[in-house]
Amino acid sequence: MTEPTHHDLRTTLSRIDGKGYKAYHDIKGSWALPRFTLVVDYVQGDPYAAPSRVRVRIPGSVTELPPEACRPGARAVGTGCLLARCFGQEAGSRGRSRGSGRSGELRIEDPAQKVIRNTAVQVAPDGAVEARFRVGLPARGRRVLGGQAAELLLDDVPEIVQASLVASAHESGELLRHAEVNEDAEVLREALEERELAGFVADGAVLPRRSGIDDRPLEGPAVVPFRSPDELRVTLEAPNAGAVTGMGIPRGVTLIVGGGYHGKSTLLRALEQGVYNHRPGDGRERVVADPDAVKIRAEDGRSVSSVDISTFIGLLPGGTETRHFSTPNASGSTSQAAAIMEALEAGARTLLIDEDTSATNFMIRDRRMQALVPREREPIIPFIDRVRELHDTLGVSSVLVLGGSGDYLDVADTVVAMTDYLPADVTERAREVARAHPTGRESEVPGPLPELPDRRPRRDSLDPSRGRRSVSLKVRDQDAIRFGTDEIDLGAVEQLVSWAQTRAVSEALLLARNRFMADRPTVPRLLDAVMDALEEEGLDLLGHGHDGDLTLFRRHELAAALNRLRTLEVDA
Repeated sequence: MTEPTHHDLRTTLSRIDGKGYKAYHDIKGSWALPRFTLVVDYVQGDPYAAPSRVRVRIPGSVTELPPEACRPGARAVGTGCLLARCFGQEAGSRGRSRGSGRSGELRIEDPAQKVIRNTAVQVAPDGAVEARFRVGLPARGRRVLGGQAAELLLDDVPEIVQASLVASAHESGELLRHAEVNEDAEVLREALEERELAGFVADGAVLPRRSGIDDRPLEGPAVVPFRSPDELRVTLEAPNAGAVTGMGIPRGVTLIVGGGYHGKSTLLRALEQGVYNHRPGDGRERVVADPDAVKIRAEDGRSVSSVDISTFIGLLPGGTETRHFSTPNASGSTSQAAAIMEALEAGARTLLIDEDTSATNFMIRDRRMQALVPREREPIIPFIDRVRELHDTLGVSSVLVLGGSGDYLDVADTVVAMTDYLPADVTERAREVARAHPTGRESEVPGPLPELPDRRPRRDSLDPSRGRRSVSLKVRDQDAIRFGTDEIDLGAVEQLVSWAQTRAVSEALLLARNRFMADRPTVPRLLDAVMDALEEEGLDLLGHGHDGDLTLFRRHELAAALNRLRTLEVDA
């Protein structure tokens, strides 16, 4: 059967013009346009509902993308993210209201500064491209505007495709540059393990961002490019950039110190985001971190389900035992303890901690407080007394931003001082200070690190139903998931970077429940099963099968969402 053409689509839109909105269902399916195929996968129920899902498939003979930019893996992902950004810019410049509700809306998921595998634009080895986006099909009231729809689908979309998804739309070398920079970042990150580094910040990197809500690099004469201190400078080899010099952060316990507003948290934030790749020109494209680095913070009010926090919290008043700690309303210290234990369970190898977002009583108890409040009256075993053991026993490194807890100088392997956004290695000076000014505090560790118990989530506690709907998932923004009747608050999960990534996490929770929980796996086994399935079958395993708004996540963000599900029940 011959695939209907653009002429047939125009005829269909003319035929349904003025009919009820449901008549748009007649355009579902594939349509052969002159240079590509247009596929309408889903038609919205009315002009006020979520826009329709549409794809374009463009053969390599049309895109003419350079083969070097389409190699499977990092190169294809780098190219695809560039194409998605360009498509989004072109769609935004042409977007306009074409009637009621969301009529005329045309939007693709823009990866912004990050370069992460996603479903918005996929690049095949032969240069073929598939782009997935949403279209608000035009209507007046709830009546089809066939002429406006024809302009949108048969005029605007082809123009956007031509201006963004083919090689001729880009400056010479731009496509290959994005592919190569992404490949280099992958290789630099892989090199960390061999060099026993928790992170790497290249010389010349630009770390400050424009604002807390604008992830683009800060610009202007006041911007200070990063420069490694000589003592910590290492050279890593990248396949395209060659030798790349910068500051290597050794595994172990690293402190980032300095005065306020001198760049301590900015450096930690760059490492936190260094688990992902960044686009050329971002300033952080050669800043990489241990892929299993997890940002830890206090999170008052979160739920905790049967987590062993006895490593940090002993017997609570009233005889509450902490080997299987559960609460719907954790304090700052218990939430931070739970976050660390959950991260270790999920396979974290580096903990990133900023004292500004930590519970003070969890981080330190100084000598004076030890004298005032006897040990037997204080259930908290402060992090300072476990941080060395975490590395020496479990191989888990810590990178901590500190401005007021000098006691940590006693347990540090490396101390980096930030002044005007430039780092200095002050490790030897810190040791001199520690010797000259002993704190007199005593370790409060009651015994060795306990073994992590197996936690097995109960399948029936992951209930996605709501009312008459057997599955109800909703993601308002990157900070919250509604899973059935439960609201999962992810506002403190700082390594979630986009709505599309959070939506993928929500769908992965559903996948975990439906496919991998029948034999009651432990949390690590459940995470393994989900991540292995996504690696083998791709992101289309999630959602409706051809969604364009899914971005890959790490096992750590999936674990964070699972652990914050208030209905979660765990056998331990």
